[in-house]
Amino acid sequence: MKFSQGIKMALSAILSNKMRSFLTMLGVIIGVAAVIALIGLGEGATGQVSDQIESLGTNLITVNLTGGRNRSLEEDDIEKLKEKPYIESIAPYFSGSAIVKVGNKNMNTSLEATSPEYEDITNSHVQAGRFLVDNDLKLRFRVAVIGVEVADELFGHRNVVGESISINGTPFKIVGLLEEKGSSMMGSADNRIIIPLTTAQRLLRNTSIRSFYISADSPETVDLAVDELEAYLMKKFKDENSFRIISQSQLLSTVNEIAGTLTMMLGGIAGISLVVGGIGIMNIMLVSVTERIREIGIRKAIGARRRDILFQFLIESMVISGLGGVIGILLGITGSNLIGRALNLPVAISPRVIALATGFSVTVGIIFGLYPANKASKLNPIDALAYE
Repeated sequence: MKFSQGIKMALSAILSNKMRSFLTMLGVIIGVAAVIALIGLGEGATGQVSDQIESLGTNLITVNLTGGRNRSLEEDDIEKLKEKPYIESIAPYFSGSAIVKVGNKNMNTSLEATSPEYEDITNSHVQAGRFLVDNDLKLRFRVAVIGVEVADELFGHRNVVGESISINGTPFKIVGLLEEKGSSMMGSADNRIIIPLTTAQRLLRNTSIRSFYISADSPETVDLAVDELEAYLMKKFKDENSFRIISQSQLLSTVNEIAGTLTMMLGGIAGISLVVGGIGIMNIMLVSVTERIREIGIRKAIGARRRDILFQFLIESMVISGLGGVIGILLGITGSNLIGRALNLPVAISPRVIALATGFSVTVGIIFGLYPANKASKLNPIDALAYE
């Protein structure tokens, strides 16, 4: 039997029982659609988080001191670290939340206190006005650089340079508006305010530095810069648990590894429905064999070989699962895009995932169609013709 002839016979059998065929495909359709949608959303979210991390630069290192208040760095420590090899610049910072107010409007926002180096280290550039400068820190000026979300919420426009804003009851002058970065699963990068570190230290009456960003000379020297930092902090605190150093490359690798594992786990869970769909195909094919015993007997009586019967039913099973896979792919792509728009999440559906889902659906048809096809091929032609 030719392959094209087998396809025609399979389609004829499927069309003769449209509702039953559709219900048989349903398990495969749901399984493939779930695999496509979950993996697409998972990979999209992973890509977005990776882009957010990479946007900060692959030579970025974050240092956080842990433990009591006595574990902190002073200004002279920062200057000594700047002289270390492989370290290009350092931006001490601390962050928290603040209530900002303009007139009768107020909102909750993220507050970051830092130095001018923060701009280049974290790629936080301004689209209007200026960023913090050394004079702001030396003279403890009450100036602020705000995100576009804060400007939109409190002012209703983005021409805000020179305007005044109240941060936790203290007046500040806006000197810059940050470039728009958008939102991600990690939160909005535009709902924040940046003020001089020394101004915040005076307001909070706390001069200790417990967190800072560091930029290595290049992505290739990140590990060497980390070694220099570890050596200095170990010498100062004599305790490896007193600090935590995370390089951007390490963070990116960890995020991709965790997200990849979660995506595959979600895909595996969705794949279970494909197995259930395969069982449904096997059951219906067994029913089909029973209904067509006389047809099988006639075909064998006029010369059909065992492999022809096996091939006929196997092709039918593959066509059912294959069509279910195609419908599932279309449904999965459409559904994932709708979910992505509704939840404001990116979707990344790669040809690899589509090929995997298609291959899996056809494989399900082969595996679960093999037993019914084999059973049909073994029927005795005399018994089959005598079957009522």
